[in-house]
Amino acid sequence: MTRVAPDWLVEPEVGLCPCGCIGRRSRAGFVDRTLSGSTSLVRQAMFGDVAAAGPGLLQRLDARVKLVTFLGLLVVAALVRHIPVLVGLYLVTLVLATASRLPVGFFVKRVWLFVPLFTAVVVAPATLNVVTPGSTVVPLGTWFGHDLAVTRQGLLAAGLIVSRVAVSISLVVLLTLTTRWVDVMAGLRGVGVPRMFVQVMGMAYRYLFHLLGSVEEMYTARKARVVKTDVDVAAGRAFVSASAGALFGKAQVLSEEVHQAMVSRGYTGDARLLGSFRVGAPELAWIAGCVALAVTTFGVDGALGR
Repeated sequence: MTRVAPDWLVEPEVGLCPCGCIGRRSRAGFVDRTLSGSTSLVRQAMFGDVAAAGPGLLQRLDARVKLVTFLGLLVVAALVRHIPVLVGLYLVTLVLATASRLPVGFFVKRVWLFVPLFTAVVVAPATLNVVTPGSTVVPLGTWFGHDLAVTRQGLLAAGLIVSRVAVSISLVVLLTLTTRWVDVMAGLRGVGVPRMFVQVMGMAYRYLFHLLGSVEEMYTARKARVVKTDVDVAAGRAFVSASAGALFGKAQVLSEEVHQAMVSRGYTGDARLLGSFRVGAPELAWIAGCVALAVTTFGVDGALGR
């Protein structure tokens, strides 16, 4: 017997023009966005591993030294009280990213597309005179019989918070992009972080990619088996709910299997490295530079406060 291909497979379709005058262009659905999101996360993680293995400035330093010095720089950024000083620290992070051979555009987008913009939205009410009284910069009319305006003191407070968060996130991104995850875990153990904390972090990091792989397989299987293009919204919600339940059960079984596999291979909570940590001349020079930067930052910040 000869099998005949279905009509929807062999019949040509009229192409849609960009203006949509002869048809409606379909947008990416929930499945496509889920797949693209998980793929993007895995791609960023792979890029982080590649960047951490590069020949840049920060990649050559001992992980323990980087952890301690970056923590100190975070404390310095938290204690600074003037925006120009924080802007100077942010420029220093850009110089370090360039010296570490990181794409500056990628570095800037990774910092500013997340927490700082979210923080700006959160602190936006602090710019109003109902929250931070002060001299009026932009009048906004009345609100329930009260004058509403943006104040100079509110703008300075909001700018200080946003710039401080930007510097802090830049330092964290620099550390994660220039240090392999296993080196971070070993460095944490080297500076005295409890073994249980390091073990939970290591398993959570690796387990995240197992979950992403499971989610991608489930949605790819569904997409491969669905011929109808217009799926009912109620049916889609039911599928998402059922998938969440199945993923929860699969995650529990997978966590037990992963833990048993790690223990059977001798894992005790400590990260094992092929090489060894060593504090040499580059690390000592980096420590001296961080100390000089902290002293200069506090000196300039104190001078501006007089």
